[in-house]
Amino acid sequence: MSSERTRAEQGGASGILKSRYRWVTIGTVALIFLSAFESLAVTTVMPVVSDDLDGRSLYAIAFSGPLATGIIGMVWSGLISDRRGPALPLYACVATFTASLVISGTATTMLVFVLGRLVQGLGAGGLIVAIYVVVARMYPERLQPALFAAFAAAWVVPSLVGPFVAGLVAEFISWHWVFLGVVVLVIPALALVVPSLRHVESQVNEDAAPGGAAKLGWSALAALAVLVLAVSGEATGVEWLLAAASITVTLIAVRPLLPAGTLRLQRGLPAVISLRGVAAGAFVATEVYLPFMLTENYGFRPSAAGLVLTVGALSWSIASAVQGRIGERAEHVTFLRVGTVFITIAIVAAFVTAAFDLAPVVTVAGWLFGGAGMGLMMPRMSILMFAYSTPENQGFNSSALNISDVIGGGTALSVTGLLFAAFPEAPLVAVFALAALLAVASVLIAPRGARRIVEPVA
Repeated sequence: MSSERTRAEQGGASGILKSRYRWVTIGTVALIFLSAFESLAVTTVMPVVSDDLDGRSLYAIAFSGPLATGIIGMVWSGLISDRRGPALPLYACVATFTASLVISGTATTMLVFVLGRLVQGLGAGGLIVAIYVVVARMYPERLQPALFAAFAAAWVVPSLVGPFVAGLVAEFISWHWVFLGVVVLVIPALALVVPSLRHVESQVNEDAAPGGAAKLGWSALAALAVLVLAVSGEATGVEWLLAAASITVTLIAVRPLLPAGTLRLQRGLPAVISLRGVAAGAFVATEVYLPFMLTENYGFRPSAAGLVLTVGALSWSIASAVQGRIGERAEHVTFLRVGTVFITIAIVAAFVTAAFDLAPVVTVAGWLFGGAGMGLMMPRMSILMFAYSTPENQGFNSSALNISDVIGGGTALSVTGLLFAAFPEAPLVAVFALAALLAVASVLIAPRGARRIVEPVA
């Protein structure tokens, strides 16, 4: 009987829904789903919000602001998780996220709405770090691939239905309820997690890394630099100088927020953290411009161009589920190697399509590989990060992984935006060339993340 129980607990998706994990699994997946829904839904309703509140001048900050403040939330959540456990930051970040929805949902001016978005970044950024620490402390490594596959699905479903549902709510009720309606769902999702958090170690940990106040200061500086970079604007000489200065300040500011050796691509955990940022930059920089290429160069309708991104999201989810079922039967670094190669194939397909005016099916087929590559590697980067961590630094490392994601994606988008404006004759070729270089770099970095286990001396 005990052997049957053991086999069941090792059964991937069935294991994460066993009685010990069921409610925390459902609760954390629900929280990620709601955060993803809100992140994607706001894209749909922002034009309506901007018109209603006469806030076109603050349109860009409403998007870039939450990414910047998210860095501060991640650092704070990681620091408190390491010192006191993940329960307190989880509760605080859910409360902050909920408050942000109320602020944005009741806003009567664009300034107040943007304030709500900035608060939302704090809550959402810190929430994902706290959830990561819960995963590290509650789930054995054999179940983590299946759990991250569930997290991937929690992101994909909102990408399929979120914009449409948000559009319906804004059209037939009010855009305010796109935010206020989520409030009534967040609390029940948290309630599912609360009983399980009693089993998570939460005593004060004096061995956690010191310097919390300084790290929060660096995170604020990094957030400011990211915000400036995000609103760089046109590709004038001044804008290039401003972007270069912002990137420099960002790298200086994030250095204390990342494991030592991350910026040098040192083997082990630092390589995993750096890979997250490089891969995110390559993927996001391509994804943003695919619909533009298909609509402008090939006459696709916006809905048809959007379906290409949906194809990538579905392949991401399927690949994530596949790696979840494979579990420990393959090395984590194998998924990093294959995933980065897949991403490179996808981006090179987009590049050659733009450069040589190939049939759009080349890009569409390539993006299947792109989504699959991310689905294979993203969960394994998180699991490798856990494997390299101890209870004293799980929060710090979880924060670093997500900060790398934000910095990598945000920096790549800003630079590709400048390239797009600087090369009007072939803007997409320039954009996809940079993304391809980042993808090739990720292929080279991936093997350096291999987990090396030192056997104890007898």
